[in-house]
Amino acid sequence: MPRVQYRSSDVDLMARMMRAEAEGEGLQGMLYVGNVIVNRAIADCLDFKNVRTIPQVVYQVQGGNYSFEAVQKGNVFYQRSREAERRLAKKNLESWREHPAKYALWYFNPYAACPPTWYDQPFTGQFKNHCFYEPIAGTCESVYSG
Repeated sequence: MPRVQYRSSDVDLMARMMRAEAEGEGLQGMLYVGNVIVNRAIADCLDFKNVRTIPQVVYQVQGGNYSFEAVQKGNVFYQRSREAERRLAKKNLESWREHPAKYALWYFNPYAACPPTWYDQPFTGQFKNHCFYEPIAGTCESVYSG
């Protein structure tokens, strides 16, 4: 059973997002970004209480802006997905999870060392330029079970 119910259009959308956000970090980096996308669809907590589908995650607006920089700026996000990214997206949707993004709900590229917390959420690890953060223990149990 997949981690999140999805259609082929969801695979394509997620693949475009993974490419736009982490193409420079290779296949592994794109998988980590995909992990965060799926985690947000599963998380029934914090900023993600009413976010259940891949399009809701990708197009979520927080603080007046899209949550993902690639959607805000457009850049590579509006290019078509490639088969390699679609395979990765499907892998995330079906089952793939791995540290440091295994339970992460956030990531960003600080262009410096990763801070120990980000908006009070603990740092879980880094892959190339992206720092990953998961919810404070006890605040979002759904992300750990999904």
